[in-house]
Order: sequence, then structure tokens, then C-alpha cells
Amino acid sequence: MLQPMAMDSIVAQIDAEIARLTQVRALLAASGKVSTKLTGPKSKGAAGRPRKRRTLSAEARKRIADAQRKRWAAQKAKSK
Repeated sequence: MLQPMAMDSIVAQIDAEIARLTQVRALLAASGKVSTKLTGPKSKGAAGRPRKRRTLSAEARKRIADAQRKRWAAQKAKSK
């Protein structure tokens, strides 16, 4: 178990790191390189470009929907 003095030291180091990161973020946001709102990572391809959305044909969507209905029917029949 950590000693109270050691925990205080760890908490102080974490607070200092948060302060440094906040300051760096503010500097970057002021320079216009970072947006001010926090967002999650974007889906990127191998080259760093956004991935293209793939579209399914109507036939493929129908096959998927039919297969799912078949799974639901099997699950419903199994539960009876």
C-alpha cells in the first residue's frame, strides 16, 4: 500500500502534468492548428486520408436483412 506522502507526491505530479498539457493545448488552439472542441480520432486509412464510405447494393442489403430475419426466426423458435 502506498504511503500518504507518496500518494500526495503522485497526485502533485499528475496535477503538474495536466497543467502543462492544458497550457500546450491552449497554445496550439491559439495558433489555429487545433480546434477548440474535443473530438475523438477520425477513421483514417493507411496513408492518413479519410476512408471512403462503402455503399451496399440494394440486393446486398436485402440478402443481409433476409439472413438476419432467418436468424431471428431460428432464435424465436428455439426459445419456445
